[in-house]
Amino acid sequence: MGTDLHAPLGQGRPPKTKRSWRGYKAVLCGSVVLVGIIGLSIYVIQEDDGLRQVAANVGQAPSEGKSDPSKEADGADRSTQTGASSERSASGANIERMSTGDGNYVTKYTPRDRTGPLVIDAQRMGQDPRVAGQPNPDLLEDTDAGKLPIIGADGLRPMDQYARPWSGERGARVAIVISGLGLSQTGSQKAIQQLPTGVTLAFAASGNSLQRWMQEARRKGHEILLQVPFEPFDYPANDPGPSTLLTASSAKDNLARLHQAMARVTNYTGILNYQGARYLSDEKALRPVLQDVAKRGLLFLDDGTSSLSKTNSIADAVELPHAFADVVLDGQVQTQAILGKLDELGRIADRQGTAIGIAAAYDESIDAVRQWSEEATQRGIEIVGVSAIVRDKSQP
Repeated sequence: MGTDLHAPLGQGRPPKTKRSWRGYKAVLCGSVVLVGIIGLSIYVIQEDDGLRQVAANVGQAPSEGKSDPSKEADGADRSTQTGASSERSASGANIERMSTGDGNYVTKYTPRDRTGPLVIDAQRMGQDPRVAGQPNPDLLEDTDAGKLPIIGADGLRPMDQYARPWSGERGARVAIVISGLGLSQTGSQKAIQQLPTGVTLAFAASGNSLQRWMQEARRKGHEILLQVPFEPFDYPANDPGPSTLLTASSAKDNLARLHQAMARVTNYTGILNYQGARYLSDEKALRPVLQDVAKRGLLFLDDGTSSLSKTNSIADAVELPHAFADVVLDGQVQTQAILGKLDELGRIADRQGTAIGIAAAYDESIDAVRQWSEEATQRGIEIVGVSAIVRDKSQP
């Protein structure tokens, strides 16, 4: 309006035509900006960032070089989809698709609601000392004989659950098994306390306080086996003990004896024979036993003392993880002789990558294994649980 209060009304104003042109310019500029924003929004929505709209083109083949619009990234068929639908992707996101009415779809991804606390299964931590002495209840079956090992509903095997972890390096690896634990309190205590944790301990099924010894051994980090008596050629003059599996017995009776032995202890990765040259050479008697061991998710270690053993052929047939011992370390129960056998074991491992040695829980055996293990580690030989070698040998 200016500052001249005496000017006639209507004078001093800009021409009417100029005022109207400025108004039109403002409206036009605003419209252009609005159209630009809308266009940019549509472009962003249609851009291929995982949320692209796809044309349905129902009944038409997709153009060459373009993806079929009736197939979404998750592989589901959307060619007949109308309206809105929702689902969950494999990653856990919620997916909502809504038809726009013109054959296109708008896809919306939102995080899936997670209810309840996150649960970490400590039982799968293998050799963690906090849980290693406790059995995984999902891997136990209640039977008339007691609690027996079994493969879990998710396929987890006892031989994997209770295995001692190892480095995974493909250098020379040696498994040393000390057998007969549970028969002597002092021998069992010495083996558990003094042997390196990489050494595997085998508990005799006829031993005493096996569950207590098992828990102590597992807390120390040892992998364990269960040692089951099998019939030797000179039975009964040489009697491995009560509940020995016999070739003259029925398969039912031998499985009952096997299950009685299995129920004595938990947390073992497999079975080791005690004697049994006659039984291991009898295919008819051995097959049902190895079948049962296989179905329970265990391994079988043959002590390698019988050249007539049928373990290999039967175990392959029933898909049982298995291996043979390469060296009996204490044929002579004398420390220097055992050290010599351990050196032989190391040379085998250097040559073929892996080797397994077995000894009983004599003082001389424990002392020699402890001494040799320290030297072997310095030579680059890794002492591993027997399951690591059995698993390696069982892979095709």
